[in-house]
Amino acid sequence: MNAFARALVAATVLGSSIAAAGPASAAEWFPYPAVEVTPAFSADGKPKDISYSPLPKAAKKWDICVSFPHMKDAYWLGVDYGVVEEARRLGVKVTVVEAGGYTELNKQISQIEDCVARGANAVVIGAISFDGLNNLVAELAKKNIPVIDVINGISSPALTAKSLVSFHTMGAEAGRYLAAKHPAGSPPVKVGWFPGPAGAGWVEAANKGFMEAVAGSAVQVLEPRYGDTGKEAQLRLVEDALQATPDIKYIAGTAVTAEAAQGLLRERGLTDKVGLIAFYMTPGVYQGIKRGFIQAAPADSMVIQGRIAIDQAVRALEKTDLVRHVGPKIFVVDKANVGSVPRDTILPPDNFSPVFSVK
Repeated sequence: MNAFARALVAATVLGSSIAAAGPASAAEWFPYPAVEVTPAFSADGKPKDISYSPLPKAAKKWDICVSFPHMKDAYWLGVDYGVVEEARRLGVKVTVVEAGGYTELNKQISQIEDCVARGANAVVIGAISFDGLNNLVAELAKKNIPVIDVINGISSPALTAKSLVSFHTMGAEAGRYLAAKHPAGSPPVKVGWFPGPAGAGWVEAANKGFMEAVAGSAVQVLEPRYGDTGKEAQLRLVEDALQATPDIKYIAGTAVTAEAAQGLLRERGLTDKVGLIAFYMTPGVYQGIKRGFIQAAPADSMVIQGRIAIDQAVRALEKTDLVRHVGPKIFVVDKANVGSVPRDTILPPDNFSPVFSVK
C-alpha cells in the first residue's frame, strides 16, 4: 500500500465507509490529506501539505446555492454527492442547479442570479468559463455573498475561496505516466489527446500540464481534439482520430473519453493495440483500471472537493478560520495500487443518484 493510501485509511478508520447512502457522520471523511496554496489564487503560489478538517456543525441553517456545468457524467455526480452529504452533516440548506453543458454560460449565470434573488446566502460555482463569470462574482462580492470556486477554476480576484486541485498537475501526472513508459530514445508513440471543452479553465490547465510533461520524451501528441464532455461527443472525436491516424498507440484525455473509448476499442479489436489514459478519476475509469482496459488516471477526490466547498461557504458566512485555496492531494491510480486505495474516499457510492436539494 502506498503512502497516500495509508493516509486515506488512517483518515477513515474512525468511521464506516461512505458507501452507504444517507447522512454522513463527522468521522467518515476527515482529517483528509490536502494541499493549501499560498498566496491564495496565485498562479505561482506555493503548495503546502495540510490535513483538512471541517467545522463540526453550522451555527445556523444557511441557504447555499450550488451551480454545476452539467450532470452528464459521473464526475459531477461525485461532486454532487460530496456537496449533499456535507450539507447534511453540517445542517445547512443546499439547492443544486445545472446548466446543461459547457456551451451554456448564460444559463449558468441566470440560474445563479435566480438563486441569489430567492435568498441564497452563499454560492458555490463549478464554472463553465474561466473568465466568463467574473462580472457576476464581482456583483455578488459587492452584496457580501461569499462565492466558492469548486473544481473548474474562475479567474476573478473577488472570490471568497477555492476548493479545487491543480488541473495543470492532473494533466502533468497523466503525461508523466506516459513519458516514463516511453522515454527519450525509445521508439516514438502517437497519442491522441482529448482535453475537454475548449476555453474551460480546467481544460487549458490540464492541456498545458500534459504537454509540458511529455516534452522531450518519445511521446508524439497529435493535434488536441477539444469537445464537450458528453459521452456521444467524445466518442465521435475518438472515432475521427482513429480513422485519421490508424497507428495511434494511446488515447489520453478526459475520463469520459476513456470510458467511451473502451467499448469502441473492444468492438474494433484494438484493446491490445491502443492504451487508454484519463487525467482524472470517475467510477467508470476506476472500473476500467481494475479490469485492465484503462492504464492509469490521477485521482483528485472530487467528493472531497465538494465537501470542502460547502465547509468553506459556511466558514465564510460565520466569519471563522478559512483556508482560502485548498484541494485534496493528487495521486495516480493504476493496476498496481487500485486494490489498496479506499474507493469511497475518491468516488461516490455506486447507488447514488443526483440530489438537487437538501432542506
